[in-house]
Amino acid sequence: MHPFRAAVEARDPDAMAALLAEDVVFTSPVVFRPYPGKAITAAILRGVLRVFEDFRYEREITDPGGRDHALVFRARVGDREIQGCDFLHLDEDGLIDEFTVMVRPLSAATALAEAMGAQFDRITREAAEGTHS
Repeated sequence: MHPFRAAVEARDPDAMAALLAEDVVFTSPVVFRPYPGKAITAAILRGVLRVFEDFRYEREITDPGGRDHALVFRARVGDREIQGCDFLHLDEDGLIDEFTVMVRPLSAATALAEAMGAQFDRITREAAEGTHS
């Protein structure tokens, strides 16, 4: 099991953040521009922990070289069932330097966008302060 999967399943935001490279780039399923940097990525991931309900990874796919991972998941956002995948790329030190999320169906992606939008002031504040209140 990939350490990031273990951290998410333990709902441990500090362990999740510890696996991120300082220069990680997070690509959201619902926002066009990527988010560069560990602080904002960690804050987004904490927001996701608050938004997703009944989150579970169903499958893990790893390339033979071990630097690319796909973690297939299911969760709920409100009354919408969501299916998605976290695509992780690891740098030379084994830290996540690229983090891309894709989700389906569109109705669930829309619910996710709305729920995360409601969190975004808090996410931005946490990233700027380096906190996770």
